[in-house]
Amino acid sequence: MSGQSPRGGELVPSGIVVLLGTRGPTSRTAIARSLDLSPATVTQVTKDLIARGIVEELESVPSNGGRPRRLLGLAGRAGVALGAKVTADHVAVVTVELDGTVRSSRSHDYDPAATDALDRLGRILTSEVAGLDDELLGVGVGVPGSVDSQASGIVDAPTLGWRAAQVGPILRQAVGTPVLVDNDVNTLAAAERLYGIGREHSSYLVVTIGRGIGCGIVVDGAIYRGANGGAGEIGHIPVWADADQPVCTCGSTGCLEAYIGADGLARTARDRGVIGPRGTLAGLLRAATTGDGTARAVYAEAGELLGRALAGVIHTVDPEVVVLLGEGVDGWEFWQSGFEPSFRRSLLPARKNVQVLVEPWTEDQWARGAASLVLASPFDAAGNGGEQSRLVRARLGAS
Repeated sequence: MSGQSPRGGELVPSGIVVLLGTRGPTSRTAIARSLDLSPATVTQVTKDLIARGIVEELESVPSNGGRPRRLLGLAGRAGVALGAKVTADHVAVVTVELDGTVRSSRSHDYDPAATDALDRLGRILTSEVAGLDDELLGVGVGVPGSVDSQASGIVDAPTLGWRAAQVGPILRQAVGTPVLVDNDVNTLAAAERLYGIGREHSSYLVVTIGRGIGCGIVVDGAIYRGANGGAGEIGHIPVWADADQPVCTCGSTGCLEAYIGADGLARTARDRGVIGPRGTLAGLLRAATTGDGTARAVYAEAGELLGRALAGVIHTVDPEVVVLLGEGVDGWEFWQSGFEPSFRRSLLPARKNVQVLVEPWTEDQWARGAASLVLASPFDAAGNGGEQSRLVRARLGAS
């Protein structure tokens, strides 16, 4: 987690606990390097954690010429986080260990348009936390929309029909634990901080392709959320000026998402006769896989549009690396033929070699990302989680 120092006295102990949980046994020297702390600070803090029975000394390992280094590890199980991803028809819930292992995974039918939708969500989460007792550090919730802050959790999510929805306050009252809420793509960016590229890079983008096109922006180790929590909505970059174009879910025309989101791809495939009037993306992917040239052209054109739009984002944010995720990556081999030349051609010379990583996708990753909001609380130097992050750190026994 180079470049992601848990600045501030109360962040350091819990940052060390989570680092040991996510990486396993680690030397004091490696802890200092990873968290950008002085060796003296690490020695002092770990001494206290050992005395409190949270951390223990393990075996020694050889060092380069000096005396053997002692590794530190967690003395016991440091807790779990619950993650919930809210969609238009279900809620996916996972219980996640500190090292990112998914202990359990379930799905609940859900109607966000129901008059008691938030109360129903509270009941779902209450049933899920039952039995976790003192293990539970907190609950993270990912939603497909804008969230004013992780700490308050007020949500605007047009695809769910939510306007200024009091998600955070209602869920905290229902569940009785710390609850952090954020945009679902931001939750994936939080997961990358703990378990992925965020270990080696402090500035990166997480771009998702699927029903929509989203982007989580991490700058200097912190998720950039913007003035109102809506940063990263690259699916609504205008890519076409003609008003006689498909209407996006946001109500505008010409948005990137309207063309290359799931609905846009399926519409194009139907218009070109690749799939029938009720055809789906699964049918488009099958056609492309079996060599249908028109199907492959649909994907290639989508990749070209994505490449040009993403190049603009690269010029604006200047990340070290980009990660592509989401349900749409199962067809990436067909996107790529249009994406790669368009993307590279659109970049300034100094940016042409920026790395783009495509990671395998599973449905659990959305909810696991939501749980990462809780597990990343020790690195919340920007204070996005406010009191909720502080309560998580207290449950870690380190604040």
